[in-house]
Amino acid sequence: MIAPESILSIWKRFDRFPMETLTKAWFYHKAGRKKQRDVSLMKEHYAKYGISGNCFDLAIWLLYELKQAGIEAYPVGHRMKTPSAHAAVVAVDEKGRRYLCDLGDQWLQPILIDADSGDFSVEKLRGFFPAADVQVAAGGSQLEIAYHRQGGKISRQKYDTLPIDMNTFLEAAEKSQNTINPKPLLEQRVPFKNETAHWEFYNWESFLSSTEGLYHEKHAGSLEEWAFRIHEKTGYDQQYLIEALGIYKKLAAGT
Repeated sequence: MIAPESILSIWKRFDRFPMETLTKAWFYHKAGRKKQRDVSLMKEHYAKYGISGNCFDLAIWLLYELKQAGIEAYPVGHRMKTPSAHAAVVAVDEKGRRYLCDLGDQWLQPILIDADSGDFSVEKLRGFFPAADVQVAAGGSQLEIAYHRQGGKISRQKYDTLPIDMNTFLEAAEKSQNTINPKPLLEQRVPFKNETAHWEFYNWESFLSSTEGLYHEKHAGSLEEWAFRIHEKTGYDQQYLIEALGIYKKLAAGT
């Protein structure tokens, strides 16, 4: 179920990239009419502030890097052009096997999605997703991932694995970048004991998910404290964080 090194080597470049909506709000008023950043601008922002972006940003950047390496890849997702749209990538190896690459949901590594492959497994698998075992159900163009978490909790995610036309995908990306939820979100894979856990900042709360359970952190007392906490987890520039979080404070206040 593990992708070959040709795909993994590209994926690993994004190991420390969070998925977040802070950049969306931060860039919204700085941008002109076009809100979706191209790869060159994302790289510029990464070099200057250490920032990544939301699931569309990450998918577009990953697609670019895969194609630069000569690897066939295309965008997929679900609920395109809706407020709950989610974007990911399918990469194809030299034998024609397809792998789901989902940086937006902070997977640890890509996973095989071809049910007719001899390497495909329907068993629960560890090491693909932080703080959860995953189980893949694939049929036709439909894919369902079951996440088995601590305490027996199971959640599910569906994908349509048919390639999305790039123009259609970029239209969905643009719509997403113009839709700002007033609750800030950042997700990051972080080292924790002998595993890679999932750290999340959402709506002014932060917590860590691991195979040992869920750890809620103490509420930060100020915007600056939140900025420092996020900086510690991500390396993001603190002044950028203060500015981006300040935008969300104004959104929450309706100003």
